[in-house]
Amino acid sequence: MKLLPFSITCTLQPISATFRIVGSKVKSERRSGCPVSLSLERFGDRWSLLIIRDLMVRGCRTFGEFQRAGEGIATNILAARLKNLEANGILTSEINPDDRRTTHYRLTEKGIDLAPALLEMLIWGARHEDANASCGVVAYLEKNRAWILREARKRWQARDNTPILPKFDDSAFGHNSPRRKS
Repeated sequence: MKLLPFSITCTLQPISATFRIVGSKVKSERRSGCPVSLSLERFGDRWSLLIIRDLMVRGCRTFGEFQRAGEGIATNILAARLKNLEANGILTSEINPDDRRTTHYRLTEKGIDLAPALLEMLIWGARHEDANASCGVVAYLEKNRAWILREARKRWQARDNTPILPKFDDSAFGHNSPRRKS
């Protein structure tokens, strides 16, 4: 058996890779070893990030709540993304003890660790794109980053699905000022 060479660049890095044999060559299923590329392979499409957002800040936890979140995701796409996120350890599913016909989805530790990246994407999008977020929303998010992240983790640990942030519109946070232009 021939061992494939590899190097460890960080002791916190999990060492796992999927390999396949093509002819006489062994090929990795990963596109590259770049952390950004690897992350995008796990959750990098639009729908997966919106599901993570809805779990993290809007308090969604059931299939129906994700469907009603206002993004217009098709049921087959939603089912596939939930399955993929669960297979990649970003969320977990559990039967609702009060109604066994309903499944509750919940972020894992790996999933809640995405909070800082998601918050920065939210701020970036509100600042640079024509989003439904007023200057007041952007200022609030920027000023309260640490609190929002602490609160997201605290609510996740307590299994509290109370929304942290409202849906973004011109009246969010009591501000009606127009969006800041950059």
